[in-house]
Amino acid sequence: MAAGTGLLERPAQLDYEQRLIQRIRDGEHEAFDVLIRPYEKRVYAAALALLRNEADAEDCAQEAVLKAFKNIRQFRSEAKFSTWLIQIAINEARMRRRKQRVDLTEPIETGRKEEGTYAPREFADWREIPSETLERKEVREKLAEALSSVGQMYREVFVLRDMEQLSIEETAQTLGISIASVKTRLLRARLMLRDLLAPGLAGPWGRDLSLAKAVRQS
Repeated sequence: MAAGTGLLERPAQLDYEQRLIQRIRDGEHEAFDVLIRPYEKRVYAAALALLRNEADAEDCAQEAVLKAFKNIRQFRSEAKFSTWLIQIAINEARMRRRKQRVDLTEPIETGRKEEGTYAPREFADWREIPSETLERKEVREKLAEALSSVGQMYREVFVLRDMEQLSIEETAQTLGISIASVKTRLLRARLMLRDLLAPGLAGPWGRDLSLAKAVRQS
């Protein structure tokens, strides 16, 4: 899902994207297909994790891509194109959720203030999920089920940081919240999801990295 993210960090790749964006702005619209191709699965995955419905996620991803194309001149080069695109997708998903009013009753923990506490159960430590693990169908299905049980503000942070592998700063920028809020929500999201998934799924990749270390590396 996040496969290839490392390659997109390379200066040569970033320069290539900037050239593509300029070509699109100059009227070469066909270049947009090349620009968007590496991120299509990531946009859909983010939308699906938030909307929890494949048809809605597909519509959301398509709308996000369309909005990115229409507003390509508003993209600022100091940001990463992938971050900007994911932000559009997240905003689109939020709008759809508001229209559907699916969050009238918040599940685990979101009825409490962010300053509250969450008491985790004693299971194997959690760590960021490797992208190759997310490629396994059974992992994706169980994670999607668990994500549906946590509140939206935790789900958003977890999706962006641990699934899309945005940095803490990029996650804060995308969601329009503080870095401190990202860290707080991410910790609680990890704890809640660890409790929901452990020991069946959390163990294999949580065995060698403590939660404290994972939080410090965030």
